Amino acid sequence: MINFKIFFQGLKALKGSKSPAIPLAACFIALGALLKDAGFNLQQSAASSLFTYALPGQLVMAESLLVGASIINIFIAVWLVNFRLYPMTVSLFPLLEHKKQPKWKYFLSCHFLAVTSWLIAKDGYQKIDKKYRIDFWIGIGIGTWTTAILMTVVGYLSADYLNKDMLIGLAIVNPVYFFCMMIGAMKNLSITSAVFGGTILGPLIYTVSSEWALLFAGVIAGTLAFLIGGKNGK
Repeated sequence: MINFKIFFQGLKALKGSKSPAIPLAACFIALGALLKDAGFNLQQSAASSLFTYALPGQLVMAESLLVGASIINIFIAVWLVNFRLYPMTVSLFPLLEHKKQPKWKYFLSCHFLAVTSWLIAKDGYQKIDKKYRIDFWIGIGIGTWTTAILMTVVGYLSADYLNKDMLIGLAIVNPVYFFCMMIGAMKNLSITSAVFGGTILGPLIYTVSSEWALLFAGVIAGTLAFLIGGKNGK
């Protein structure tokens, strides 16, 4: 069974100055409007967030449909975009694992994994008894997932009142939030190196290859940060 006291602690983590709820809501409002433009109906748009719950993957899907990409190409593109969740899973779930907790909680709650919920969980898990950390995570996940679904519906219904500039503004709120959260998490040499390295390399590589700049900047900065942190024991 779920410890509801700890569950609600996770849910309450969405409140406060570090809350992901507002930027998450802004991005999924933009997504809902984009899905409507892509030809989805309301039920399909809500189901996209219900079953996928991965904003970059959903954006790739919608944009690929708009340009007439094949189903196979869309599948591969979305799979590649969402592969980023694998290292996040590997880094988070060992911190939540406890032998007295049933496995179904871990398998089920993998669906809630996103950068937003991952950042909140990494920031607050140490305050929770290890036996109940998975319940804390489920609370965070349910809160962010529900927000995403509801705001997708809101975005779909309000699409006719949102112009292009407003959608761009809403869509960029969450990346800015991620960046601010990463700066706030710079408590060791590895994270600090990764953030600064990516910030510097991204624009430099963009001048050479706009399509691959983000990927190359992330791989190079992340690898160097890992090596620097390992060498210095940090």
